[in-house]
Amino acid sequence: MKQKKSSNFAPSFQIITTVGKYLDPRADLTFKKIFGEHKHLVISLLNALLPLKEDEQVESIEYWPAEKVPDRPLAEKDSIVDVCCKDNKNREFIVEMQMTWTDSFKKRVLFNASKAYVAQSKRGDEYALLQPVYALNFVNAEFMKDVDDYYHYYHLVHDKYTNEVIDGLHLVFVELPKFKPQTYSERKMQVLWLRFLTEINDETREVPAELLENAETNEALEIIERAAFSDAEMRAYDKFWDIVSRQKTLEGDYKREINAMKNEVEMAEKAIEEAKAEAEEAKAEAEEAKAEAEEAKSKLVDSARKMKVKGYAVEDIADITGLPAEEIETL
Repeated sequence: MKQKKSSNFAPSFQIITTVGKYLDPRADLTFKKIFGEHKHLVISLLNALLPLKEDEQVESIEYWPAEKVPDRPLAEKDSIVDVCCKDNKNREFIVEMQMTWTDSFKKRVLFNASKAYVAQSKRGDEYALLQPVYALNFVNAEFMKDVDDYYHYYHLVHDKYTNEVIDGLHLVFVELPKFKPQTYSERKMQVLWLRFLTEINDETREVPAELLENAETNEALEIIERAAFSDAEMRAYDKFWDIVSRQKTLEGDYKREINAMKNEVEMAEKAIEEAKAEAEEAKAEAEEAKAEAEEAKSKLVDSARKMKVKGYAVEDIADITGLPAEEIETL
């Protein structure tokens, strides 16, 4: 289903009314339809989002065979979308769409990228033949809540001389919810692809003119038109979102349960601290009372001694002071 295109690209919010309805490009089915079946589109995505210099741009790619694609833990298998490929320079690329986030994902991304890097080497080969591995990860959640940046690039760099880099593993994480067209970089295609991934979904009835004007994003739009999918594909698409919803629900329940347990622990620790404080206070009061009693008795003993010196009878002194006669006799 075709749409009327605007005449010029401009970083504006001009809207073109469309006839068709689109599916969300972040889903497994749609993401792989776009970037797993159209090499020129994944090449455009890689060049737009990866930190590649002009002479490092990806020119051609081949998709990995199915058996080489990294295995996923059972809990993540249905909610992480990936497209893997290698270019004509033998550089490896792992592109993922992560619908949920846990802190372990960074380690998993590093693990899979490292496996891909090591897998290049055959016994007896020179290490110089190893080519870089790039992991491009779109995250449909915020994980660095204390910073505004949506683009995070990790690589091996000297902590003091930042121009000294070990070219091997390159990990890029893009927090999609943080991306706003008003604060985009000067890289036009990066903006267009991120607008495509963040602004197009099941509810889209109007498409930004810039996405229609660009040949690549417009092609991607045509690929994900609802009318282009069979009933079986639509069932798979709906199942994907159902799995994502269930996983988010489980993670939400887990987080709430963890928070509840943390609150119980904090309350218990607070009660223990209060009990300790009360015990310390009671101990201090007891020691103070003991000291007062000893002081009072010392005064009685002193008075008894004086009375005894003045010739008072032991019985009379005991009657006045309350001290035992035996104790008075020893004074």
